[in-house]
Amino acid sequence: MTDSGTDGVSPQGQTGEQYIEMTFADFLQSMPPGQSARITDAVERDQSAPRRFEITAPALWLHCTSDICNGPRIFRFLDGFRYYELDPEKGPSNRYFTYLCSNCRRKTKMFSLSVSPGKDANPPAAFCTKFGEIPAFGTPTPNRLLRLFGSDSKIFLKGRQCENHGLGIGAFSYYRRVVENHKDQLFSEIIKVAAKIAPDTVAALQAAKEQHQFLNALDAVKDVFPQGLLINGHNPLTLLHSALSEGLHAHTDEQCLQAAHDIRIVLAELTDRMGQALKNEAELTSAVARLTQRKSDRP
Repeated sequence: MTDSGTDGVSPQGQTGEQYIEMTFADFLQSMPPGQSARITDAVERDQSAPRRFEITAPALWLHCTSDICNGPRIFRFLDGFRYYELDPEKGPSNRYFTYLCSNCRRKTKMFSLSVSPGKDANPPAAFCTKFGEIPAFGTPTPNRLLRLFGSDSKIFLKGRQCENHGLGIGAFSYYRRVVENHKDQLFSEIIKVAAKIAPDTVAALQAAKEQHQFLNALDAVKDVFPQGLLINGHNPLTLLHSALSEGLHAHTDEQCLQAAHDIRIVLAELTDRMGQALKNEAELTSAVARLTQRKSDRP
C-alpha cells in the first residue's frame, strides 16, 4: 500500500487530501472499519449505459469459522446493489455487500461501505470507507488460547480489538498484562507437555515457573525448552521475552502494534503446538495399548 494524492474530488468534496491507494480486494480483506482508501479497481463501466457504473466484487481470501473450514477460504459475492450513475456532486453512496464461503457455502461475511466515485480516470477510481463488517474484522482468536487466560480472556480480546483498529500501545498493554498475570498457567501447560515429550526439561521449567518476575522466568529457560514446541527452531518463550522486555516507552505506536501482533501470533502457535503434542501423545499411547493387547491375546 502506498500513499497517493488524488486529483479528483474526495468523499468530503475536498481536494489535495492524501489517501492510501489499494485494490478493492485488499481493502475489503485487510482494512479495519472506520478507515478510507482510494480504490483503483472499484468500479467498471456498464457498456449499455455511458454514465452507469458497476462496483466490482472480487473474490476474497477470508477466514471461515465453520466446522468444515475453520481457516482461510475463498469467499465470493452473494448479494448487494452494485450499480450507480456517475454523479460526484451527489456524494457518497452507502452499500451493503454479502459474501459467501465457496467451500462450505454456509458462512457469510457482510460489509457496510460508503463508495464515492472520483473524476480523474475512465473508469474513475473510487473513494471507499468501511463502516463495519459481520463477523467482526480480523482472524478469530483460537479458543485454546482464550482458555489459557480464563476470565482474563475478555481483556485479551480487548487487546485484539485494539490491534484490529491499529491501536498499538493499547494492544501491547492489554496483551502484556494478560500474559504476565498468567505466567503460572502458561508454564503449567508447557510442563504438562514437557513431561510427555521431554522429561529432561521439566526441572528447569518448574524452577522458572517459581520465579516471581515473568521476564526473569522467560530468561531462565531460554536455553532449555522441549524441542517439539520450538517454532521454526526458536524457543517461543525467548521470542516472547524479546517482545515484552522493551516496554511501551521505547517504541512508537506502530512499533507497539507490530510487537502486539507478534506476541499474539507466537502465543497462538505455542498453544496450538502444545495441544497437538498432547493429542499425538494420546494417540500413540492408545496405539501402543491396542498393539500390546493384541499381542497378549494371541494363543
